[in-house]
Amino acid sequence: MTFPSPSQSAGKPQGYKVDISRGQRIGRVSSEWFSRPDDERFLSLGDLYETVRARAEAATARTVETRAIRVEAAADNPERLSLILPERPEPVAPTHWSFGQLCSLVGAPAGYLRQLPAALAGINMQHGLLAHRGELVKTLETGDGRTELRAVTGPDYGRIWDHELVSAVMKIAGNGTGDTRWKVPGLLDWTTMRHDPFVEVTKDTTTLYAPERPLSQHYCAFSILS
Repeated sequence: MTFPSPSQSAGKPQGYKVDISRGQRIGRVSSEWFSRPDDERFLSLGDLYETVRARAEAATARTVETRAIRVEAAADNPERLSLILPERPEPVAPTHWSFGQLCSLVGAPAGYLRQLPAALAGINMQHGLLAHRGELVKTLETGDGRTELRAVTGPDYGRIWDHELVSAVMKIAGNGTGDTRWKVPGLLDWTTMRHDPFVEVTKDTTTLYAPERPLSQHYCAFSILS
């Protein structure tokens, strides 16, 4: 594969001309990037690696019986559901992603339940858990200020941790900041349709972020420096 050379002005690279008709725009990726707070955006792959590794070390994965899971509407927030899991006294808060997974496992329509009041959604979810023929699910729980249920899968699910994926990418891309030919992408000027990969990596320009769902389900975007 060959890449066009960047245009030059007084010896300084000016970026690459882009033809967007040869690709596609994926709005979900942009939407999720815009929704990330600063503490979930990273300036290098090394920073991202340390964060997701710490998250994995603080996580607990275990298999529980679905009929032993209790669904409650939070007393201090009637619009929010919480789950009581076996051998964990404090309630856990399902993330948007894990709530959808749990709904899928028990055969409940996640989109519909999200529109219901929490108490009514909880009744439907509880019924689904009690009637679940699979009997067992594997949970991934993390505690970082508050206890969250980050994933709910079948009992035989094999997990690839986010830090393992980032570590594999770092073998190719280094720190992702230009120490190899791969780096975090720069900016696309939509008026000139020219992409500049040489801009400084900041919280506003970085494409490295720690999403709610596993990193393996997100795109890893890098520029190749010639």
